[in-house]
Amino acid sequence: MRIITVALCCLILAGCGSSGDTTDADTGATAISSDSGGRVTLGVNSYLWHASLDTLSFMPLASADPFGGVIITDWYSAPENPNERMKVTVYILDRRLRADGIRVAVFRQSRSGDGWVDAQVNPETATKLEDSILTRARELRLATEGAGG
Repeated sequence: MRIITVALCCLILAGCGSSGDTTDADTGATAISSDSGGRVTLGVNSYLWHASLDTLSFMPLASADPFGGVIITDWYSAPENPNERMKVTVYILDRRLRADGIRVAVFRQSRSGDGWVDAQVNPETATKLEDSILTRARELRLATEGAGG
């Protein structure tokens, strides 16, 4: 319900804006200017957000909050290993495109006779996902800058 309220407020502000929308090159965030000269910037870093969704596109999403910057996947089992599954949570912590602006938590379970049991996750898995997201975010930013001028 909160997201709907915020979205409606943003649409109202967008309708009232006299100078239109602008995009901040550092954050990728869209800012809406209102008649009173104030600026409202929505969401989190757009490049990190889209790069996270692109990187995790092979996994089903359980939740995605662009205002809070949290993406939670549902459990995913690779077809070649159905007795193991993973779940990922991405936290976008900064409005700028920075290496410390994103954190990834990975959870893993293995199937046993008693059902699904938590298993150890290789610590490099989260780091590799973060690196993949950051690489994709940089690609998106360069593509945007190249298209804009």
